[in-house]
Amino acid sequence: MKKAGRIILIVWAVVMTITTLGLAGLEVMRILGKSNLGSKSATSTPMMGQTDDGAMQGTEQRWEADWVRYNGCVYDYNEDITTFLIMGIDKDDEIVSKVTDGQNGGQADALFLLVLNPHDETIKIIGINRNSMADIDVYDEYGRYQTTEVGQIAIQHAYGDGLEQSCEYQVKAVSNMFYQLPIHGYAAINMSAIPIINDQVGGVDVTVLEDLTKWDKSLKKGAEVHLEGDTAYYYVKARDISIYASNDGRLERQKQYLNGFLESARKTAENNSNAAIELFSAIGSMMTTNISADEISYLAPSITTYRFDASDLILLDGETKKSGKFEEFYVDQDDLYETILEVFYEKVDGVS
Repeated sequence: MKKAGRIILIVWAVVMTITTLGLAGLEVMRILGKSNLGSKSATSTPMMGQTDDGAMQGTEQRWEADWVRYNGCVYDYNEDITTFLIMGIDKDDEIVSKVTDGQNGGQADALFLLVLNPHDETIKIIGINRNSMADIDVYDEYGRYQTTEVGQIAIQHAYGDGLEQSCEYQVKAVSNMFYQLPIHGYAAINMSAIPIINDQVGGVDVTVLEDLTKWDKSLKKGAEVHLEGDTAYYYVKARDISIYASNDGRLERQKQYLNGFLESARKTAENNSNAAIELFSAIGSMMTTNISADEISYLAPSITTYRFDASDLILLDGETKKSGKFEEFYVDQDDLYETILEVFYEKVDGVS
């Protein structure tokens, strides 16, 4: 009996040691993740074009470099925010691969800025219409820079190697569109990953917004559907290009889907602390990202503790126009400017 007791104590001690080391390892990963993310932004603050070198009216306080004055109020950039660009690439390959012609990297059919704000513990997502007209850098088939021109922002990803280079080009274009907004990380995911991503969180419930029975018989307008597998793929990806402004409707579906997805992801993460890492691993071959495992470990708790509701998913206002074969979306610049202030800035009290 004494020997059995010693064995139990030894086993218990080993288990506790492994558990302690494991928890310590996770904490180290989170610390490293936080440190790494802080060094990734391209610029320190957005370039919102507002400066004031004089003393503040009626105060001893001087103007700060990252302040912006707008409509009689002063705003301060929140440097603790972490921002990621999430891209859905119009490729169905099971494995992402490098392209060599410099113009076939795949277009970014879905573009979303994921914003984590530790000050009020909120998640916000800004949806960017893939047809938004913006400055894009044009390269020839050998990857040599040619010029910068106004075009659909989704095209920018195609100019590159289909991997990190394409992502960096796309990050630059989105950052510039948002007044050189710092972007701390990116993930470009082939559309073929949608069924896997969807099923990793147990599927997503939606009320079908438009008739998609051409692709899946269950996707009848108004139907209540629990999206699984390829049905999720069609709901997020499909659109009839013969219908004017079809991408606007798809973007609304993507917005709706993301709301449901985040709710499912939150429940999954509450029941499984490794859910984020498992999802990250499941789609690794279909994704190009500069977000590391330690950064995921640092960010994962935000899924369960940060607030998010339907109003936190923002679509920019604008107008769709047809130019020849292609649709062009012209972003309302006032709405863009005000959205940046709302999401990335905080009002400075007592200053005008």
